[in-house]
Amino acid sequence: RQLAQRQPPLRIVAPGRVFRKDDIDATHGLQFHQVEILALEKKGELTLGQLKGTVEYFLQQMFGPSIEVRFRGSFFPFTEPSMEVDVKFKGKWLEVLGCGMVDPNVLEMAGIDPDEYGGFAAGFGV
Repeated sequence: RQLAQRQPPLRIVAPGRVFRKDDIDATHGLQFHQVEILALEKKGELTLGQLKGTVEYFLQQMFGPSIEVRFRGSFFPFTEPSMEVDVKFKGKWLEVLGCGMVDPNVLEMAGIDPDEYGGFAAGFGV
């Protein structure tokens, strides 16, 4: 919705409720809350390294500076490349978010030139 109202460069932090069709188990449900972030700049100004640094900083602020963080390759339809991020909690890895570089098709569908702009996005389950 924000991309329909605003043009890059931009930074968005949007908390809210999410609905999705998922098999229900101990870690997945039909509804959950998440904080989404989106950062767009001129193409090449935001990197995968900056995304990882942003995510690590956020997780250190949430869980403390000594939190162990692990990035794993994954697939999400709106980002490419995509990663899932885990933190070590009580000796076990716990998935806490998904993130990646915004897929150029997403920008194009929002009326933003993907040859001119790029960036990253993340969704933190809360």
